[in-house]
Amino acid sequence: MARPIVEEKRTATLAPELAARVRQIHIRTHRLVNTALSGGYRSTFRGQGVEFEEVRRYQPGDDVRSIDWNVTARTGEPFIKTYREERELSLALLVDTGLSMDFGSRRWTKREAAAQLASLIAYVAVEHQDQVGLTLFGDEPGLHLKSRKGGKHAMRIVREIMAAPVTAGRSDLALALEQAERTLHRRSLVFVFSDFLANEDPVQREEWSERLGRLARRHDVICITLTDPFEEELPRAGVFSMYEMGTGRLVEVDSRSSAVRASWREAAAARRERLDDVLTRARVGRIEVSVASGLADPIVQFFHRREVRKTGGAGA
Repeated sequence: MARPIVEEKRTATLAPELAARVRQIHIRTHRLVNTALSGGYRSTFRGQGVEFEEVRRYQPGDDVRSIDWNVTARTGEPFIKTYREERELSLALLVDTGLSMDFGSRRWTKREAAAQLASLIAYVAVEHQDQVGLTLFGDEPGLHLKSRKGGKHAMRIVREIMAAPVTAGRSDLALALEQAERTLHRRSLVFVFSDFLANEDPVQREEWSERLGRLARRHDVICITLTDPFEEELPRAGVFSMYEMGTGRLVEVDSRSSAVRASWREAAAARRERLDDVLTRARVGRIEVSVASGLADPIVQFFHRREVRKTGGAGA
């Protein structure tokens, strides 16, 4: 039985240091919204469906499949139904707030990177009068904000991502996807922000991958995978201790050993291969973002590739 989504009316209260980080995100986001992203967003994600507009007389060249046979029979001359593309998009942001998302070896943690990217997408949507909703998920259902328009709502999305309590257990991505499937009643553009590290168990992976594919059959789903360089390549930093995320066990790592570093690298490559396989089978879009590089660049490139495919240009 599905657990209920938490619908919050209260806006998160931020500590001064956290509020300062949110302001930084706000400033960086606005700078980007007005430059590279705005045009690419609308040309890439046009309306997600069509709606009825009018019935008019048939004209030579019209598609005969559009003929309204009831009106045609009643009037004795051919009429067709016309439709127009829906101009308003509905966006849903699913953001992982699990323990692993609070890790960062560089300037930003993965959660802060997710907040920046969610902010970026939300503000671009606001500029185009589109609605944006937010669902946070960890080991249990988190905050859910219904889709709304407006700058204040977009700003709240950033605050809520940054202020959400860390969940100690493994993030339940399968549950978050199942809830999105239940609550999204119209075709939507769904962004999933996660490092996908908490869903490595084969049984869990099979469950959430099946639900991801099912969600993608009804909606346009894009997974934004957040990575930190430390997780990909172990730096030569001597002997140090770290907590194992799954068990909480303290382990000692000797990064001077070339064998240890090679094993670390191989494990990262295997995780990437498994995730690639899942996302390919689910037929979802993917944007890979490293916290060590320009966060917006991969999104701009993704928008560009989609636009090229839609227009049938080179590289499609």
